[in-house]
Amino acid sequence: MMNVMRKTITPSRAAAKEATHERIVAVAARAIRRSGYDGTGVADIMKEAGLTHGAFYSHFASREAMLAEAATQACEESAAVAANVAAAVPPGAALASMMAAYLSKEHFERIDEGCPLAALGSETSRQAPDVRRVTTRYIKESIDLIARQSPDWGKPAAHERAMVTIATMVGALILSRAVDDPALADAMRDAALNHLPLATH
Repeated sequence: MMNVMRKTITPSRAAAKEATHERIVAVAARAIRRSGYDGTGVADIMKEAGLTHGAFYSHFASREAMLAEAATQACEESAAVAANVAAAVPPGAALASMMAAYLSKEHFERIDEGCPLAALGSETSRQAPDVRRVTTRYIKESIDLIARQSPDWGKPAAHERAMVTIATMVGALILSRAVDDPALADAMRDAALNHLPLATH
């Protein structure tokens, strides 16, 4: 009888722990984009997730392990948004739609839900190898998604144009968030949109 009870209780406890773990990662994924890697502390994450600080180590071996999972989720969320934008329009319009969404006012304002490259790019080089590996994979996948919109996909020129496009989009968003002049911020994003199509033909 005791064995039967253990078997029925253990899966539910495992499911509860998994749900809690996912909640922590979701909170951390927003926090790193909002406050940066260095500004994201364990105590604050656990408090925002509604948990005690002491519960942290039953979910993660270290703060770096949590940051790597948070970075993974942030990248996956951003990749899903781009893929959904591309899927919602005819193939020939996908690239323009992705660029417009990325450089939109909404994305500009929603740092904690947006692209982790624009929110964390300058900090990433100083992070643990696992975090950098996650970011590198996301950059490669983003380049490939952009390159696939070109008629000459698979050729070096398409790959190179995709790299230019990604670098320009991310750079324009970083700079527009850096300035305290709203008109300049809007103008930089508009300028990137106006000139990026030239790099994709």
